[in-house]
Amino acid sequence: MKQFACGDVVPGCARTFTAPDDDGVLAAVAVHARDDHGLAAVPAPLVAQVRASIRTAA
Repeated sequence: MKQFACGDVVPGCARTFTAPDDDGVLAAVAVHARDDHGLAAVPAPLVAQVRASIRTAA
């Protein structure tokens, strides 16, 4: 399982995401970015930051 904490990239955001793989995390984060952060599209540099912050869940 993989995990990502949005606060690692967006200070103050407490949302976390868990999925079987990186692509699953990225899909959930894209919906969150749109719905909660107002991003119609996630810029490539932000995707890279998210990818770099995804960890293996304990």
